[in-house]
Amino acid sequence: MRIAVFTETFLPNVDGVVTQLTRTLEELGKMGHEALVLAPGEPPDRYGSHIVARVGSFPFRPWYPEIRAGLPTPRVERALTAFRPDVVHAVNPVCLAAYGALSARWRDLPLLASFHTDIPQYLSALGLGPLRGAAQRWIRATHNLAQVNLRTSGPMVEKATGMGIRNVALWPKAVDTRSFSPAKACPAMRFRLTHGHPEDRLVLSVGRLSREKNLEALLEPIRRLPGTRLAVVGDGPHRAELERRFAGTGTVFTGCLRGEQLAAAYASADVFAFPSTTETLGLVALESLASGVPVVGARAGGIPFAVDHETTGFLVVPGDTDGFTARLRQLLGNDVLRARMGAAGRVEAESLGWRAATESVVGSYQRAIQRHGARPLAHPGPSSVRHDGQPLLSPVVSPTGRT
Repeated sequence: MRIAVFTETFLPNVDGVVTQLTRTLEELGKMGHEALVLAPGEPPDRYGSHIVARVGSFPFRPWYPEIRAGLPTPRVERALTAFRPDVVHAVNPVCLAAYGALSARWRDLPLLASFHTDIPQYLSALGLGPLRGAAQRWIRATHNLAQVNLRTSGPMVEKATGMGIRNVALWPKAVDTRSFSPAKACPAMRFRLTHGHPEDRLVLSVGRLSREKNLEALLEPIRRLPGTRLAVVGDGPHRAELERRFAGTGTVFTGCLRGEQLAAAYASADVFAFPSTTETLGLVALESLASGVPVVGARAGGIPFAVDHETTGFLVVPGDTDGFTARLRQLLGNDVLRARMGAAGRVEAESLGWRAATESVVGSYQRAIQRHGARPLAHPGPSSVRHDGQPLLSPVVSPTGRT
């Protein structure tokens, strides 16, 4: 199967959307599929076996300069024509990916759209609330061009349906349990994250440092918990303001960490704190659970899909500072409870492989093709067979006859 992927963000940016997309591309390559990734910014020319086409773009200034809005150009159309996709995948169709959705419509190609970022919520958080209604209408219109719409958590499936989006299905959650593991705990990393006080309790936060992540909600709890340190891993437009506000609390801002350093940061913490209210899933919470570290998060967005309340962590009503502080104190002060929840999180994570999640996505590509009007295959190809040799879905081909 040949998949044209239009995405609003890609490497070298690192966030949950990029992680989910790159892991999926890796599995697609192993399964014998080919992808063309069209992305703004300065992406690499290839990702694994897949071609990446750079698209002209401009920064979303002054609100979020790290994010670049892609521009449709003749180069995009030439790349798409040369690739001859069987299906188009629009990732967060707002700018460039929305053009991808329209291009699929014009070309009469099957279309799958996926929703990873709650743009209307982000606009409110960035002080652009008056644009929220228009953004919601635009998102509904672009998604309803697709034969299949994927959401990354159960709550987001319900929200999409409530918005009037059709053909909604779930993109199963997944996490890399080899890269993220309790075995990656590192005394030197804990020393770094606690600013030389490894005997103190350590609360960790990982993610983009932007206003919509609501990290200010951790300020008062950290002030109320003596002997506790906060480490913030990540970077973004809100970092300078956060450093100013958390001055005097002993909070460590590491900037971005990747690979083994990031895995060591997770596994070296005692508790992961996740106060964001705008997540569609919260992949960092899953990475923390894979590392054997329980989560205290907001009962909002997709976080309840990632964290099992009172089993792998605690969920708190957004804005409840007393409740967030109490749950952190409960975990930090009870080694037995923390170990039990950490172990339960690890067990949960071990059932969430990227191969199974990608097989589900391939099944969704097939459904998009079927709904678009494809005919059955005479023999199953790589897209219709699971890695264990069992059929995934009824095999299909595209209107071009390619698998």
